[in-house]
Amino acid sequence: QEQFQWANTRIARAGLQDRVEVLLCDYRDLSGQYDKLLSVEMIEAVGQRYLPAFFRTCQARLRPGGRMAIQAITIQDQRYRGYSKNVDFIQRYIFPGGFLPSITAMNELMTRHTDFVVRDLFDMGPDYARTLAHWRQRFIHAWQDIEKLGFDDRFRRMWLYYFGYCEAGFNARTISVVQLTAERTS
Repeated sequence: QEQFQWANTRIARAGLQDRVEVLLCDYRDLSGQYDKLLSVEMIEAVGQRYLPAFFRTCQARLRPGGRMAIQAITIQDQRYRGYSKNVDFIQRYIFPGGFLPSITAMNELMTRHTDFVVRDLFDMGPDYARTLAHWRQRFIHAWQDIEKLGFDDRFRRMWLYYFGYCEAGFNARTISVVQLTAERTS
């Protein structure tokens, strides 16, 4: 809700409300067709099993020639198969049901289930490692306020571990964050 309001405020300030529509809904509930779609770090919540349906739905919602941009946290291609057969710390404690696709897996799924063609890919994993370090520091500095909300030391340790775990993954390049742009060709 906060991101939805923030985006609409920015669009209104730019005078683009007649050209840009931000929807707050489940992608499966969309109807109609659009020129462009944007998904920011949502694909990780789809789950491996539903990735083909996600891409088919995106294709159905885009007009021919339309473009889709996805920002996704990804796992290294070489680790994808092993990762997809196990449940890691993040899936167990932070984002149950979450799943990181690999770049190759997304490309193969789009090739197999849609007519999307990848037009651009931008990797910003090293920047995200710094982002995680900042989040960890902000969490530490805000801990007294967080604790007053009823969260205990176990919660604090779990989130500090999560931030460090992710920061290390981005630094080691076993996970990354990419912006992928694909075009519907038919």
